[in-house]
Amino acid sequence: MTSADLALPPLDERTMPATVLKDIADRPLDQALTELQHLIDQHGHVIVVCAGTVSAAVRRRLHTVRSLLETDRVALFEPPLPPLGLAVLARQLRQLASCDLGPGVLASAGRLLVHYLHCGALLGSVARLDRVPVDLTSHARSWVPGSRFAVLAHPEPRLVRLGPDTTLPGPEFGTWMLVAKGQLPADWVTATLAPAWNVLGLRETPLPADSADWWGTGKLTEFCAFLPDLSVLYQLVTSVRRARCHWCGIDVIGDRCVFCSATPPDPGERPRHARELTEGRRPAAPHRSLTT
Repeated sequence: MTSADLALPPLDERTMPATVLKDIADRPLDQALTELQHLIDQHGHVIVVCAGTVSAAVRRRLHTVRSLLETDRVALFEPPLPPLGLAVLARQLRQLASCDLGPGVLASAGRLLVHYLHCGALLGSVARLDRVPVDLTSHARSWVPGSRFAVLAHPEPRLVRLGPDTTLPGPEFGTWMLVAKGQLPADWVTATLAPAWNVLGLRETPLPADSADWWGTGKLTEFCAFLPDLSVLYQLVTSVRRARCHWCGIDVIGDRCVFCSATPPDPGERPRHARELTEGRRPAAPHRSLTT
């Protein structure tokens, strides 16, 4: 992980601990290389969960280290989630890391589990919110003292001004809710939204450091509804068809390998690296991107 506050406490004794790549862009390059190489030697593969609010310097350093190590055993994963939702997803991957899943399947599971998260916030202003569409009326109301807005960022963006009967569209399955209180009271989230969503459990956690930047204001309370049960997460992941990456040979779910970023070749076509070997050329590495 790129931030310590994304490492939520474990839900059970099986949840794997998180490793934080602390100040990776500020330390000497050789230290960052040594740290990541040690993790690869220890675990075989590494999944780096990267917050969308990290600086360009952190992104460059992650790319540099991965390239210098010349390895396809590091997956860089940056899902488009608010900080609290990202922390929840990272913990779900840590839960699944204790199961009999291959590294490609585990890393691919992040893309799948994103669809089962409901992330939002109660905001005191949307004047600087640029992650969710804000109409002119809501923008103008942000300047009215005492205004409050209920915002859903994922899976379907929704923004409404808070009123007596305000609610947001929630999950159609049983979830727990994690609440991180900032400079706004959490009463509406815990007493109105949570019952409306029929949450099975409610817990609180400190507000992530990046939340104010992500939501555009420090006057907020952030929340995330999620599936807490390891058995349910495992069933979801194992119910998806697996495929073998034609480039690096690991099993994955989905249409792109999270480690080497290779996509399946067209039906009836030999993989590009196979053609190049036949023709006596050195295979070119598949395109890599930070978002996997």
